[in-house]
Amino acid sequence: MRIGVVTFPGSLDDGDARRAVRRCGGEDVALWHNDPDLRRVDAVILPGGFSYGDYLRCGAIARFSPVMRSIVAAAGTGLPVLGICNGFQILCEAHLLPGALVRNAHLHFRNRDQLLRVESTDSAWTSRFSVGQELLIPVKNGEGRYVADQATLDELEAGGRIVARYLNGNPNGSQRDIAAIRNEAGNVVGIMPHPEHAVEALTGPSTDGAGFFTSVLAHLSAGATT
Repeated sequence: MRIGVVTFPGSLDDGDARRAVRRCGGEDVALWHNDPDLRRVDAVILPGGFSYGDYLRCGAIARFSPVMRSIVAAAGTGLPVLGICNGFQILCEAHLLPGALVRNAHLHFRNRDQLLRVESTDSAWTSRFSVGQELLIPVKNGEGRYVADQATLDELEAGGRIVARYLNGNPNGSQRDIAAIRNEAGNVVGIMPHPEHAVEALTGPSTDGAGFFTSVLAHLSAGATT
């Protein structure tokens, strides 16, 4: 299965995301921000970093890039899309996910290994997990605090669309300890921690992040055989 990873000006985790795809059994495909061609990929990852220098707001410029016009259209027809950190910010700016990511409540950049609890497996990117499973995944952000109005938060709760929550301390002040959410269809997921940095024991605190990549490969394989 072909998993595209977008490179924006200022991306810095695109190489790690592509490596995670390969380690988990997929074929990584480089996508360029200024090229609308998705190159026949089966899924897309928007990686972490500082797209366009985080000018205006994090992800605010990236959402207007030619590749994002194609991704928004394809996501509407079911293409699995995962936004990691800055990618999560871009998904919110592009209105593929509700809410916004703003400056951390303590106003400091936070970089640490973070414990999460899986809240939903009803997405293309989390089907290999179990509800309640705990994951140890790095977090590194300065604008990682998820916020939304109370009606949106209640809707996410009621619809089972909160994918993961922070455990043992909220690193950025996100409302309701939200670390990851999904869209209603389950093909689009945004996560603030970095699963691509937790796919092998040699370099990560765990291999817990691999489940996001194996989940989408299983999802795509199931679709190809039905």
